[in-house]
Amino acid sequence: MKKNSAGTIAIPALKVRQWLADWSKVKWDPKQRRSEPPHWFYQFSIPASDLKALSGIYPRTTHRRRGAEDLGIQRRHEQKRSEEIARFVENGFPWSDLSEAKRESDEFKDLQKPGWLPTAIVVNILTENDQRLDRRVDPADLVIVQDIHDGGAKITLPQGFKRSQWKPKEIPPIEVIDGQHRLWAFEEGNFKGDFELPVVAFIGLDLSWQAYLFYTINIKPKKINASLAFDLYPLLRAEDWLTKSEGHVIYRETRAQELVDLLWSHPKSPWHHRINMLGETRLKGVMVTQAAWVRSLLASYIRSWEGPGVHIGGLFGSKVGKKESVLPWSRAEQAAFLIVLGKYLRDAVKQCNEIWAKKLRTQKPINLFDENDDPAFYGPHTLLNQDQGIRAVLQVTNDLCFSHSDNLRLASWGGSGDFGDTDEKPVSAAIKSLEAARNISDFFIEVTHSLARYDWRASSTPGLSEQDSMMKAAFRGSGGYKELRRHVLRHLAAAKGDIATGARSVIRALGY
Repeated sequence: MKKNSAGTIAIPALKVRQWLADWSKVKWDPKQRRSEPPHWFYQFSIPASDLKALSGIYPRTTHRRRGAEDLGIQRRHEQKRSEEIARFVENGFPWSDLSEAKRESDEFKDLQKPGWLPTAIVVNILTENDQRLDRRVDPADLVIVQDIHDGGAKITLPQGFKRSQWKPKEIPPIEVIDGQHRLWAFEEGNFKGDFELPVVAFIGLDLSWQAYLFYTINIKPKKINASLAFDLYPLLRAEDWLTKSEGHVIYRETRAQELVDLLWSHPKSPWHHRINMLGETRLKGVMVTQAAWVRSLLASYIRSWEGPGVHIGGLFGSKVGKKESVLPWSRAEQAAFLIVLGKYLRDAVKQCNEIWAKKLRTQKPINLFDENDDPAFYGPHTLLNQDQGIRAVLQVTNDLCFSHSDNLRLASWGGSGDFGDTDEKPVSAAIKSLEAARNISDFFIEVTHSLARYDWRASSTPGLSEQDSMMKAAFRGSGGYKELRRHVLRHLAAAKGDIATGARSVIRALGY
């Protein structure tokens, strides 16, 4: 690394050509962020602090980082991984795995070793033509790559680059594809001496190809738990090549089970200890089973798309809004979204004085979990405590939130990257944050109050008229899911305001 005559920093690099003739048969699709990539990449080394600055990885000044993460570019940060790497860099293995007390003791000094990081950081260098949510790298901030003789190249850093103090005028000129946590590690300690990192750099690589690289580097060899990886790189949730593979299906099922566990375990959840997690016979008719909840989440919030030609996807598993971006919400934030929505629905039903709710409250309160539970929400004769009703609530609320995602500015909420030791703390923080986001919580209130006015009595309810009993009997069985969803949407469409407009839009999209 040296300064050239213009005063800018230039880095020597090696140009590596990797392209097989058969790769030209691959279908390139710019609309899917999958344009044909260059047939080569570059290798070089650079000080860790310089790469951090150029890729927008800055010291944490607040708990929630924004900036590059808002663009869906920056990988999510898991703090503990960076701390572990920092300990390793400081004095190697096995010293890095010792307890804090042992590391501070002189007894184990002989275990200290060099903490080398010989594997490459994989990055993408943005060009003047690359755009991220209508933003580009400022021309003065571009990293220039020039090929020279004998397969070499020169990487020129931006004019006036001043290492760790440097900040881009718009967006960072480098995107980290793999190795972000190694870069973050250099914030955790004040390391003295020279520490350069090897880098593999692609040029102008589309985001979908970046997701592909992240997957093949980290998930395919099973280096990272798939569920965590999909939080670290949300774009992977909506990649079509993954949707067709078995591994992607397993991810969705795993995420559904994780969310059900949080709905059952978190004390603020309206379903706290009110899900039959083990399928116990004694709880039949008292609680909906975990299996039913998982199936309902897979058919709603975690689905990819509704079906051929129907562009209503799952809020947690599809690209949403005009920008067609994936919401960068972690598992904790997804759980918080469902918990807050459920709390508002429970409260709306409790305040409801519709005939259906009053009738259920006059029934003998059998099979209630708690004597203070509202039979209209938790009782044995309400669809809200049965498989069909849970499915309908999840599908309809997902449909409305998906269609209103831009107006609700869902992409601006969440994305905290909070990966805690326990699940309760990050979920609680996300619940508090979501309830403070008035644009979203006000929409929840409007939706749940409209839902509370629907007649949720099941066909088993004593005293139903023959007509009502026959109508509600149609909601039983596998065909009943679709019928109840259609019925609830038509109820919402008959109201007024944004909810009614949204319901009518969903009905048209679904062909109901």
